[in-house]
Amino acid sequence: MARHLVVGTAGHIDHGKTTLVKALTGVDTDRLAEEKARGITIDIGFAPLAIGDLALSVVDVPGHEAFIRNMVAGATGIDVALLVVAADEGVMPQTREHVAILSFLGVRRGVVALTKCDLAPDPEWRALVSEDVGALLAAAVGARWPVVAVSATSGEGLDAVRAALADAARDCAERDDGDLFRMPVDRVFALPGAGTIVTGTVWSGAVAEGDTVSVLPAGVAARVRSVQVHGRTAPRAVPGHRTALALVGLEREQAARGAVVVAGSGWRLARTIDVLATMVPGWSLEPRRRVRLHHGTAEVIARVSRVEPREGGVAARLVLADPLVARAGDRAVLRSWSPVTTIGGAMVLDPWAGQARGRAGRALMASWTSDADRVRQLVAARGPAGIARGELAVACGLGAAVLAAALGRLGDLGLVETDGWLVAEREIGPVVRRLTSALSAYHAAHPLEPGMPLQSWRAAGKATAALVGLAEQRLLAQGAAQRDGSLARVPGWAPGGGDRAATQREQILEVLRAAGGEPPSVPELVAALPALDVPGILRFLAREGRVVSVSVDRYYETGALEVERTRLLAAVLDLSASGGATASALRERLGRSRKYLIPLLEWADREGLTKREGDRRVAGANGVLDGTRKPT
Repeated sequence: MARHLVVGTAGHIDHGKTTLVKALTGVDTDRLAEEKARGITIDIGFAPLAIGDLALSVVDVPGHEAFIRNMVAGATGIDVALLVVAADEGVMPQTREHVAILSFLGVRRGVVALTKCDLAPDPEWRALVSEDVGALLAAAVGARWPVVAVSATSGEGLDAVRAALADAARDCAERDDGDLFRMPVDRVFALPGAGTIVTGTVWSGAVAEGDTVSVLPAGVAARVRSVQVHGRTAPRAVPGHRTALALVGLEREQAARGAVVVAGSGWRLARTIDVLATMVPGWSLEPRRRVRLHHGTAEVIARVSRVEPREGGVAARLVLADPLVARAGDRAVLRSWSPVTTIGGAMVLDPWAGQARGRAGRALMASWTSDADRVRQLVAARGPAGIARGELAVACGLGAAVLAAALGRLGDLGLVETDGWLVAEREIGPVVRRLTSALSAYHAAHPLEPGMPLQSWRAAGKATAALVGLAEQRLLAQGAAQRDGSLARVPGWAPGGGDRAATQREQILEVLRAAGGEPPSVPELVAALPALDVPGILRFLAREGRVVSVSVDRYYETGALEVERTRLLAAVLDLSASGGATASALRERLGRSRKYLIPLLEWADREGLTKREGDRRVAGANGVLDGTRKPT
């Protein structure tokens, strides 16, 4: 099975990058009319190169200093560099800048093509140029790449270049096509019958026809109608594939170079990021400095918010003028605001640094000793908000298998997971204490209530629903709280309130007994007995079965209500036999005003004692007198 990797050219203008690519692949990567007219590469071009079991996608980048942003867009995501240096000129300014960019992007493997070797036949001159290139690479990337003399005109050295590229490519680690799918977009156009087409090089994961993807930052969901790899229809595209996707649901104006096509739920836009920066000598990062951040195919303006020295560089928090689709471990290039020049590189530490809370949020991401330590730090930095496992794969930059291994023993990391959401163990304690305190306070303030409403109790946790759920589970498991239906209570809690409360209950019962079939409303009771918790006492008495709530604001003493029930049923049965038990007829028969009669009738209807038919009442299914069911 072929391995797929990306080879990117680099080098000064007019050193023969495009000519060499055409000689190697047979493809002229200068596709624009302006490029052909001016004889220079302006935008990035692409060509396939098959070498044995390797399927290489060659990215040809412009060498002119005016098109560095296009060069960076093409260079990000490459596995192997093809550094082109003209043998007759040697190392030039853009050679140095391109090598610096490759270094900042983490490219460590490559081949030096010493082009136009037929124009510099002097062996000593070639040796001198090779030594200069070797010294430049050793200082920038820490390695000396093989140098191959080549002439695209005569064909000398082309096979040697292919062999050297194959060796470098086979030395690269394979990318995981089971990872989250991501493809930075470098071109967008529309074709009749195909819809909107986006092209790019797949960075991670895989995509196939019929898949649902998202195009960010627009946030548009789209369906993959078809997949092409280097212009040929393919069932799927994997990392290293030069890919074109026909997307259904995406309008042409909703994407441009700098957009990213992703799949999976873990991707979110980055607006504040923590990076580890490496600076060109003579340049530094200071708070409030504006820089140009080149990430993938995007260029955004960023303002430095905070800096801290780190071994091997400086940690910086960058506030972005426009959102990015970033992942921990991503490489980016820093260029100055003005005059525009490359000043450093950056590796993303935390793509969502703005989500960090507390002390961890005030500090920049520290270094870590292992994947597990990285996960621990990042989850801790999220504070009580925690983080979803899917988002953690992006925030940590770890593939699914590596992340699962890092999370193998959550307890050892001080983390807790529930339903795919993780939080630091230390965040649960404060919520547990707030819930415990709220429950005790509620019982003290409402001694007659059987428990605290669950919704109110959970709100007292003052945290996310997931974190409150963990704290609640812990309290229930420890026996520190009990849940009864929609109520929570301290174990062993029994409402009542002692002798004084019992006296108050009897006081209200006596008022209701004396009132009989015309009991005062709740507001009237409150006005008559201002020192008592009338609503709480009535609810307590209702639970004990000593009073009955006939309507929202009116309670009957149980004995008095039984008298009214008997009188009402007798009247309904009698009036039904002689013309109909209308409300007005019942009012005259019972001697009750509408203030008392209508709530009583509605209660009787709900209880099945009576049934309304038009403007009359008849006996309901439960309308029984003297233990005998009467016909309705």
